[in-house]
Formats: sequence, structure tokens, C-alpha cells
Amino acid sequence: MNAPTDIHHLLPTVQQRDIPADFLAALQARFGAQCSTAMAVREQHGRDESTFTVPPPAAVVFAQSTQDVADAVALCAQHKVPVIPFGVGSSLEGHLLAVQGGISIDVSRMDQVLSINAEDLTVTVQPGVTRKALNEAVKSEGLFFPIDPGADASIGGMTATRASGTNAVRYGTMRENVLALEVVNARGEVIRTGTRARKSSAGYDLTRLMVGSEGTLGVITEVTLKLYPLPEAISAAISYFPTIEAAVRTVIQVIQLGVPIARCELIDAGTVRMVNAHSKLGLREEHMLLMEFHGSPASVKEQAETVQEIASEFGGNAFEWATTPEERTRLWTARHNAYFAAIQTKPGCRAVSTDTCVPISRLADCLLDSVAEADASGLPYFLVGHVGDGNFHFGYLIDPDNADERRVAEELNVKLVTRALKLEGTCTGEHGVGLHKMGFLVDEAGAAAVEMMRTLKRALDPDNILNPGKIFSL
Repeated sequence: MNAPTDIHHLLPTVQQRDIPADFLAALQARFGAQCSTAMAVREQHGRDESTFTVPPPAAVVFAQSTQDVADAVALCAQHKVPVIPFGVGSSLEGHLLAVQGGISIDVSRMDQVLSINAEDLTVTVQPGVTRKALNEAVKSEGLFFPIDPGADASIGGMTATRASGTNAVRYGTMRENVLALEVVNARGEVIRTGTRARKSSAGYDLTRLMVGSEGTLGVITEVTLKLYPLPEAISAAISYFPTIEAAVRTVIQVIQLGVPIARCELIDAGTVRMVNAHSKLGLREEHMLLMEFHGSPASVKEQAETVQEIASEFGGNAFEWATTPEERTRLWTARHNAYFAAIQTKPGCRAVSTDTCVPISRLADCLLDSVAEADASGLPYFLVGHVGDGNFHFGYLIDPDNADERRVAEELNVKLVTRALKLEGTCTGEHGVGLHKMGFLVDEAGAAAVEMMRTLKRALDPDNILNPGKIFSL
């Protein structure tokens, strides 16, 4: 593996570039009150949910339009100053950190739903629209957007990191659900990729190139997405299992039989305990699958009965059903709050988050050995997973100032990723590379493929101003 575990190599490389005074003056002249150099604002935009700490950006521009973004990037290009897009700050891998200095462009004020085309099942939004706001805007049309990474992330950020989440097993990821983009490139030019048509063979697929590029190839200013009809019937269920293996074997069987389950989440017993303490749910503190079924009343009933039968073969018991929207929301809110529930169990701690994904047939092989390693380490952790598509997350809880705890957590992460890659999986199923997964990219993609990525980056961003220092080093 290329990822070192010596503590001195586990922190990001910080190489701050000079910020010319005339650049800051030009930025202030163009944006006025939309530009802030206040330390509190800069610090807010210089951190995310990762464990890394670096100096904040030199300034923050609050963009309100595509033209604002284009003008800010053009000024950065003129002075060769780094620029980092910012949505709501919920990323987990250090995407937002100003490792080479520069400015942050906050697009949260670009929060308009621009058009809803119900007949075509599409919607076009600005990047600052959050997933909850989007679903609120389209529900009156009988539609919804299914990608649910847990946090109320911005659509721009979800696109940039190729997010997925709890519904991916049925509806796919952002890769499958983004139809078209408006993007500001490294010269400050506005380009459009894709259309509202469901397919195209016209030239290079620039939309897919931008989806998952983590702000390193352009700043997203508009996104056109697929929508889906709201299911006629929705039912959620909990089943408890005597072992993690029993729960995982149930999932593998469900997927291999082709049951069109919409959501299938694993929560281990320790994490259930944390969630109970945080959300006052009173769930049984055992290994748990939280599932959801979408369709007609008859199909939902058939799916649920099939899954219940499979679960019982592996010792699953005490099926608990939630059919009302309030009951389902309560359960899924608790699942989404698992991260925050965990970090509140250890005052002052942060979570070193993992994000591997493996072929569904190898899920048990990868997960069970990783659980054994985590248990043996002595570090507290939480475990949740979108196991219906082979994706799961450990969160190793550490004191960020304790070098030994950080080293142990990163060693566990290296072992986990090494195992996942041997099983033909990936180092990141949905969080993205950012800073934290950079050391694994060559191991997964190969040196030639990473060099091709670098070639694309140099061609599209020759001065390396777009979120530099992320994904790979130049």
C-alpha cells in the first residue's frame, strides 16, 4: 500500500501560497459586503467534519449568482490564487480545507429551485439547494429526489463528491441521477454539460467528468437532476440479529434474490446504544437491519414478507414495522444522527471515518474481519452501513490531539482499505477522496490511471487553482 501510517505523514501537507494585497483589494471592490475577511467567517469555512486542522482561507466570497462565481474565479485565475467551493460544510474527508491557502466561494445563497419539469421527471436547481429543501419543493408534484447521504447536504456538494447514501441500492448515486450541469471553469468561463434528455452520445461525457471531481475541475453553479414519482406505499421495518454475520448474510441473500428493497441499513449493537442515548428511541440494543420498501401496497407487502422469511433463516427476529410517515421519519432521523450520537459519547472527540464498498458477495468477508480488528484495537467506534450495495462505515472515535489514538485509527483504516481492495472493492464508496483517501488512489486505480487524471487536471486547470491538494498531488 502507498498510504503511510507514521503519525507525521497522517496530516495534510500545508503549502500556503502568497495572497497578493491587490487581489484582496480587487475582491473587496467587486463584492463589497459579499466578501468577508473576518476570522470567525474564515474559520467556519476552513473546516469540515474531518479530523484535520489547517489555517483558514484568506477570504470568503458569498456568491449569489453564476456571474458572481465566474467573476471570483476569474480574479483568482488572474492572480493564481486557489479557490475552494463551499456548500454546507458537511464533507468528511477534508475537501474544504485550504491546504494551499486561497479563498472560499460559499454558494449557500444560490439556493433557488430554477425549474421543475414534472412531465419529464427533471428539476434544475442552484448548487446551494439542500436535499431536504429540494424534496419540499417537488413533493406537491408527487415527486421526490432519492439521494440521501444523511446530512442535509447541498446538491452542489453532493454532485461534487458523487454522493449516494441510504437509497442507493434502488435508485443509484449522484452519478446516475445528474443529467446536466452548469460549471465555471478555471478561467472563469461558464460552460454547460449535458441536457435534460435522458441520454446522449454527443462527444465526451463532461457531466460525468465533473460529477465526483470534488471542486478540482470546476465550480458547479447549476444542476439538472432526475426525479422519481413518490411511491404509492412505503413501509419501514427493523429486524434484530444475534450476530453481525447473521445480519450481513441476510442482506446478501436479499440482494442476490433480486428483492427490490429501497433501503437496507446495518447498525451494530454498540451504535444502537449510542443512538438510543442520543435520540431516546428505546430500540433493542442488538445488531439491527433498518429496511424500507417502496411500491404498490401489494408489492410492498410481498417484498416485506420475503425479507422477513429470509431474515428468520438467519436468526432475525422481532420485526417492528413503521408505516406512518412520522414513525419512518423518527427511525431514519435516528440513523442519520448516528455520527453525532457517537461523537457525543466521548467529550471532545472526533471520528476518523472510513468509507469502503465491496461487491455484495464479499461483504461478510470484509466486514467481519474489520470488526474483529476494531474490537481488538481498544478504540471506541461506531459501525453503520448502506449494506444493500456493499458500502459500510466505521467511525473510530479519537482525541484529535492524541497522536497514538490517531495512529491506531489510521492503521485500522489502512487495514480495512487494503482488505476491500483485495476483494475488488474501493477505498471510498461515497465520501470522495479529498485529503484522507489520497494515499489509496494509486493502489485502487493504478499509477497510469492516476497519471491520466493528473493530465486532465493540468489541461483544465494549468495553474492548479481549483481546490488544489485534493484527490492527488501535482
